[in-house]
Amino acid sequence: MSDAAQAPAGPPGQPQKAPPGGTPPKAAPGGARITAVTSGKGGVGKTFVTANLAAALARRGERVLVLDADLGLANLDVVLNLYSRVTLHDVFTGRTPLEDAILPAPGGFSVLLAGSGLIEYSRMTPEVRDKLLEVITKVRPRYDHVLLDTGAGISDVVLFTISLADEVLIVATPEPTSLADAYATVKVLAATQAARPMRLLVNQTERMGEGRTVRAQLQQVVDRFVNAGLPRPVKLDHIGDVPQDKAVRETVQRRLLLLESLPGCAAAQALVAAANKLLD
Repeated sequence: MSDAAQAPAGPPGQPQKAPPGGTPPKAAPGGARITAVTSGKGGVGKTFVTANLAAALARRGERVLVLDADLGLANLDVVLNLYSRVTLHDVFTGRTPLEDAILPAPGGFSVLLAGSGLIEYSRMTPEVRDKLLEVITKVRPRYDHVLLDTGAGISDVVLFTISLADEVLIVATPEPTSLADAYATVKVLAATQAARPMRLLVNQTERMGEGRTVRAQLQQVVDRFVNAGLPRPVKLDHIGDVPQDKAVRETVQRRLLLLESLPGCAAAQALVAAANKLLD
């Protein structure tokens, strides 16, 4: 293993992934489907959801890359228990080739990690814009699916990252503050960017059907205050609920991937079902 990272190899039988410093296998013509995973509000489990969706997609035979697009406050490395000396910052500054920053992750997918605490990525400069676009352009032909784990909120960095995607997955919880921020995200995206599919995953639900209720509430507000006058009204596609599950807290605290450590638990099964809907 390269000294650039200490990452566990994926389990036997998983799709081929990039070795440290290696080039991933070529995807089919047309390149990857790019999904921006965002939330509006922080603390809703967005990175946890992204990592486990990637593992579920990899189990379906997809060649998957997760790009940590929270450029200043990255934590994908913490969720996956990866320790890398190479990040997107090194790629952006030209110190490291892109291929050397692509690392294998538990679950059979690949990752591009971002540095944390770098103030230069707190706003979207022309240089950061160009570098991020260059990275996306280079990785897209190599994978079947790329997940962009965006930062929270609606900063210019987050909005530009989302603009690079084919679809948006909004992660929310039933809490009123999360719903308010999810609505704000939909409103800003509808007003500033080209129309694209918007999907909704409701995390930390407490009862059966709660996610459908959340989706209905959000859609009602969107219809009333956002869709009026739009040539293509926003319709939120609810792809599933992830229930409150003590297994989630246990694996997060131990920095383990839920689908690897407790694949039979309710939350893991819900994430597998959501990943299947992403492929529809």
